[in-house]
Amino acid sequence: MPTDEYLTRILRAQVYGGAIETSLDKAEQLSERLGNTLLLKREDQQRTNSFKMRGAFNKISLLDPETRSRGVITASSGNHAQGVAYAAKVRGCRAVIVMPVSAPAIKVDAVRSLGGEVVSHGSGYREALAHALELAKTEGMTFVHPYDDPDVVAGQGTIGMEILRQHQDPIHAVFVAIGGGGMIAGVAAYIKALAPDTKIIGVHAEGSESMMRSVAAGHPVMLDAVTLFADGVAVNQVGEEPFRVARDLIDEFMVIGTDAMCTAMREIFNENRAMLEPSAALTVAAAKEYVAREGIEGQTLVAVLCGSNMNFDRLGFVVERSYTGEHREALLGIAVRRGDGAVRRLIETIGNHRFSEFSYRIGPADVAHVFAGVYVSGEDDTAATIAALEAAGFPTTDLTDNELAKAHLRHFVGGRSTKPDEEAMFRDELLFRLDFPETPGAFGRFLEAMPTDWTVTAFHYRNHGADHASVLIGFNVPPGAADKLRAHLAQTGYGAVEETENPAYRMFLR
Repeated sequence: MPTDEYLTRILRAQVYGGAIETSLDKAEQLSERLGNTLLLKREDQQRTNSFKMRGAFNKISLLDPETRSRGVITASSGNHAQGVAYAAKVRGCRAVIVMPVSAPAIKVDAVRSLGGEVVSHGSGYREALAHALELAKTEGMTFVHPYDDPDVVAGQGTIGMEILRQHQDPIHAVFVAIGGGGMIAGVAAYIKALAPDTKIIGVHAEGSESMMRSVAAGHPVMLDAVTLFADGVAVNQVGEEPFRVARDLIDEFMVIGTDAMCTAMREIFNENRAMLEPSAALTVAAAKEYVAREGIEGQTLVAVLCGSNMNFDRLGFVVERSYTGEHREALLGIAVRRGDGAVRRLIETIGNHRFSEFSYRIGPADVAHVFAGVYVSGEDDTAATIAALEAAGFPTTDLTDNELAKAHLRHFVGGRSTKPDEEAMFRDELLFRLDFPETPGAFGRFLEAMPTDWTVTAFHYRNHGADHASVLIGFNVPPGAADKLRAHLAQTGYGAVEETENPAYRMFLR
């Protein structure tokens, strides 16, 4: 089918019996920061919280009544599954969704709540897809592909139609996330037909560059593996039809990393109180990067927010990575020599910077290492903080961009000494949990009030966004001084709770 025929298909698409026309909202704060107008196409507002509703509803609506009466089937564990289930419910037909056995229970329940019949099969999508295609033949149902179908592509193209209707002044660029390619094919086909000067910028998650590699090769290529954080665009191979339509209409590809996605998710939440899924945040991150790279001002940019089906258990990860992604948090590995109030001097050197995390565990060597997260104002502030630490005699390594440190090391619990001459230190160790106020300098003031002959053997702190933070601290005190330490801590007003007999402490740290 000629590409220009998509204009007619999109204008005639039957999406609004189930999908809605989503808003095109100005991101006021981001627009001011970027010096350009950033408009957000809010596909997270759909009934199933994703653009996938459009293509599924158009496909099912265009089936003749007799075909539709035999039912529809698809394979998916995400947004497409919910789109098909809801569209079939509205159009009054049976919907079977084949989902991998590993599909999260929350998504399985969501499909069932929309009237879909869930068939669990296979360990992954490919096995689920093969089973769905087999069932489609044996039971006479219509298979609804998530992206490789002209009717699905045309349904997604109504996003582009709405954008041009809702904003009739010139648009410099529209940013669209790419998974299988159905959305960008439909959006590009419509916008390039009516506004050829508007740039269409396809955005990939790092490690999932299916369309970009396919365009470079001249045909759809199969990726051996894809990254899964942005699961909405984690597709090994783009569809034949989306590739055919989109390859000559995309002006540029951009690739966005995890930290930048998380930063964009935080920014959109702060501005709109909308919690995006990672794949939706790709376009906002790309728009920011594009403005910084091109140096444009006073232009209008559109970011399509493709969905908001976000797993709640990912939020902690998103918070951590959003701050490192925008260089608002520095992760530092700091060498500290035992004794002479080294930990206290280190905290004094950090100055008025707030900590996001502080982990210290004394070990058998004379030099221990502190893992510290420090809130900073940018890369220059990070460099200045490291220079101050080095000048004060604390060799420091910047771990902010170290994936191992960000993903794993900051969560390790610590260890024990194995040398006989260290046994007394750990035998006499007392462990306490305290509630510190989240104010700059709180650590330093606390340590200044402690006697200098009490060695700090452990220190762990993480910021959780509350007014107070839980701090774990260990001391080695001289014989007979334990009661003095307990009394001293009781006077601090930090709600000290002794954990020396806690079984978790004795299992992992003692």
